[in-house]
Amino acid sequence: MFKDLGFNGTTAQDIANTRQVSGDHYKSGIQHWDYVVANELDYFQGQITKYVARWKKKNGLDDLLKAQHFLQKYIEVVRAHEADDSEPTSGYVNQG
Repeated sequence: MFKDLGFNGTTAQDIANTRQVSGDHYKSGIQHWDYVVANELDYFQGQITKYVARWKKKNGLDDLLKAQHFLQKYIEVVRAHEADDSEPTSGYVNQG
């Protein structure tokens, strides 16, 4: 899935995973973005799992509340698309 950059078999994934910009809340067995790609998560699922995964090491309860907020919006999007039987996140634009 990640493009071989042509030097020593290094992939884009390998380079990005060698550093972290600010903090150490994602230093674990798997980077969150790798989890998202491996599990083909959509935007909302990625955001929800990000905040749940890091809450103890970064912002505590605030991160759980952020996850809850994303989940609330995701439920609204899914419900809006149930009636027309379309994919919940396809073509979604916030019409405010």
